[in-house]
Amino acid sequence: MESLKPKQQFQSIIIDNVKYKTLLTEKFKNRKPYEERGPKKIVAFIPGIIKKIYTKKGQNIKVGDKLLVLEAMKMNNLVISPIEGIIKEVKVQQGNRVAKEQLLLEFD
Repeated sequence: MESLKPKQQFQSIIIDNVKYKTLLTEKFKNRKPYEERGPKKIVAFIPGIIKKIYTKKGQNIKVGDKLLVLEAMKMNNLVISPIEGIIKEVKVQQGNRVAKEQLLLEFD
């Protein structure tokens, strides 16, 4: 008895400069494409709670300035500015729970 499913075609993918032939799942084919995060977006590196915010919209920031404190796993993590610029928007408030990779603030 013949299968009603159409035959799948092997696809070529390159990982670390090595070419592989494989069958791709529908989930893989429909995945969200990778989006490189710009240096002007500060995101949570771990889920947690915003304990303190040191910045506000329009504030001029230098490299190394305190931005906020993110409490995770009973530890207070001080987030400092990796770049110089003006705060475009603070996306969180003190006491907010944040997920990993959630946008916290943005520079102009």
